[in-house]
Amino acid sequence: MKQVFYRGRFIFIPLAVAAFLSLISFVVMQLWNCLLPGILHVTVITFWQAMGIFILCKILFGFGKGGRGFGGRDGGPWMRHKMEEKFKHMSPEQREKFKQKMGDRMCHWRDRNPGMRHPFDREWDVEQDKQEGTAEPKE
Repeated sequence: MKQVFYRGRFIFIPLAVAAFLSLISFVVMQLWNCLLPGILHVTVITFWQAMGIFILCKILFGFGKGGRGFGGRDGGPWMRHKMEEKFKHMSPEQREKFKQKMGDRMCHWRDRNPGMRHPFDREWDVEQDKQEGTAEPKE
């Protein structure tokens, strides 16, 4: 059974890729032809032009797994939890040093916008207050 699938995937995978590319190209063509001539007054496109536009967009904007989010390669919603864990184990001096380093990297955006605070600041300050005995969060 495994041997049959191993041989069959050399046929199945290219066919699946061609079918997916054809389906996406058809969707791009239909969306273009239904929306853009009425909105931007452009001409209608053919299936092959739609495929070319799709491939060009993938080349220009990437083939990857989607957006990388905050934190580069390890980015995503879990990055917040990762950073919170790191900050729980830092001393107040290490936290200030880290905030200063991040401020340097981010061109001191907090200095230009004094009312804005980093989303982590509140949680980190609350955690610090709990350790010091004052549980009221800083605003």
